[in-house]
Amino acid sequence: MKRIDLHIHSHASDGHFSPTQVVQMAVKARLDVISITDHDTVAGVDEAIAAAAGLPLQVVPGIEMSTREANHEIHILGYFIDQHSQPIIRHQQGAVERRVERMRQMVASLNGMGIQVDYEDVQRAAGPDSSTIGRPHLARALLERGQTRHYGEAFDRFIGDQGPAFVRSDFPAVREAIEAIHAAGGVAVWAHPEIAIFDQYIRPFAGWGLDGIECYRPNTPPVESHLFETAAHTLGLVCTGGSDWHGAHRGPLGDFAVKYDDVADLLDARLPG
Repeated sequence: MKRIDLHIHSHASDGHFSPTQVVQMAVKARLDVISITDHDTVAGVDEAIAAAAGLPLQVVPGIEMSTREANHEIHILGYFIDQHSQPIIRHQQGAVERRVERMRQMVASLNGMGIQVDYEDVQRAAGPDSSTIGRPHLARALLERGQTRHYGEAFDRFIGDQGPAFVRSDFPAVREAIEAIHAAGGVAVWAHPEIAIFDQYIRPFAGWGLDGIECYRPNTPPVESHLFETAAHTLGLVCTGGSDWHGAHRGPLGDFAVKYDDVADLLDARLPG
């Protein structure tokens, strides 16, 4: 039985390991198909594909696009994209600029609260191989500066969605992300949908061309997965699944996997062999 994980991050965004290391760990974990889906960047995709050459592992080119609909931040996964296409490159460049400006504003807000952290601290926490800056990097910087006792405290006290230093990002609209993924030859999937807003948005998103729903994730209650599966079946969408793995703090890579049959509608028409 093939084991699949279609939602993995590398240090090209906010994961802890290089794409090559992710591939090596995936092989060791007996995964058969993975996708590198870094936040708003495809910087790690070519490396992962090259690292998997000759190994018993297939790598699906992917990306996780940050978008906004009304007051909701929504992530759209793009699978089987042409990572060198202009729609993807334009999204990546715009995301870098937005993320840098947002991070500078959050750092300034924290400084105004008497919390000492610099933008350079965030860059160091992100590392030289990161192509995008995000809140996880700021959380690491705060921990390294001794401003928090543990990683999650940064979100709980300062930079969570309701936190005093949170800055809303000017993300593109969901429809724009779907169109960019399609223009790059890819399949657009709603990542980790929130159950509270799912019914409100799934039909409009499908009307805009959404291709699938991430139905299977660690710790997702079976009743929610069933709801997502039912909606996908009703609307003619594919189901996908993945661990949203960033590093060892979420357990070993491969602890969570989906069966090929669960995501066959996505993979059958696209994977060679």
